[in-house]
Amino acid sequence: MSEFQTLHEIVKAARANLPDGPWDYLVGAAETETTHIRNRLAIDALAFRPRVLRDVSKIDCSSTFMGKPMRIPVFLAPMGSLHTLGADGALAVAKGAERFGVMSFLSSVALPGLEEVAAGTKHPKVFQLYVRGDRAWVADHIRRAIDCGYHGFCFTVDTAIYSRRERDILKRYLPAGRRSASGFNYQSAMSWELVKWFKDKYPLPLILKGIATAEDAELAVEHGVDVVYVSNHGGRQLDHGAGAIDLLAEVLKAVGGKAEVVVDGGFLRGTDVVKAIALGAKAVGVGRLHGFGLAAAGEVGVARVLELLEIEIQLCMGLLGVRRLEELNPRHLRPAQAVRTGSLASAFPFLKLEERPY
Repeated sequence: MSEFQTLHEIVKAARANLPDGPWDYLVGAAETETTHIRNRLAIDALAFRPRVLRDVSKIDCSSTFMGKPMRIPVFLAPMGSLHTLGADGALAVAKGAERFGVMSFLSSVALPGLEEVAAGTKHPKVFQLYVRGDRAWVADHIRRAIDCGYHGFCFTVDTAIYSRRERDILKRYLPAGRRSASGFNYQSAMSWELVKWFKDKYPLPLILKGIATAEDAELAVEHGVDVVYVSNHGGRQLDHGAGAIDLLAEVLKAVGGKAEVVVDGGFLRGTDVVKAIALGAKAVGVGRLHGFGLAAAGEVGVARVLELLEIEIQLCMGLLGVRRLEELNPRHLRPAQAVRTGSLASAFPFLKLEERPY
């Protein structure tokens, strides 16, 4: 993948390969897309405080997550409709993560399904479930995930009601993950009782994705949740929410070290990852970014995204005067004014993507 020397080039290739419908599904968000934009603005509103003369001749950006080694503190967040972005869909994403050396999450609305992805990869993976059936239906998916060797199980908890994603509506595009949703909305009936039921019954580590407040983080810890996953669904659910990185401090304080805390939402560059780790996150999820890699060049495109992130993380750490991730802390950051607006524009300012009318 020497043809891709920057993440810019991968995003550009993804746009060239995707029709308007899948592209807007990948880059879009809910209603006015305010939450989506705030994800980037919140990251960009943090500046670095570099230290010098620290001997950074050797830099180690490896980490662990859920007890498993990670080449960098990044995992591939669950994303639906991957099969519309590139050949082999979710399997290519899982293979790209395995090729590089990080964990991936498989969405229950991504294809191919959990058995096929498990059969095609050996690296640790997490299965994420949207609840679309009764308790027996959920139990069946948990059993299948355990039988297939998934390392953890994730409930997404910020999708009680599916949002209005106006980019999709304007062009009458129905994402593949939505086409199978019908009848009673079981996701809207989820409650903390489901979490208690899972923890009482199953040994698999449990992740709750979509925690955005200290109150819910406290409840998660009280229920024995293993990983508190801070997320606003990439701005694709509740409009006018806060930027995801701005939610970290209150959640980390509420968790108090009793669970691992991870985050996603607008993270598109290595510097973004370093900021989240400095604030206390254990790992950072990337969603749209691995979607770009898949659309650009399949499995190897996903792996190349991670390689470029690694280069950016190492460079950032070295220039901050940091040799290991454990040395990062909030004192490496300070408030600053964001210099660009928008989402892709602030992470990839050299792109000139054509705006198309709806």
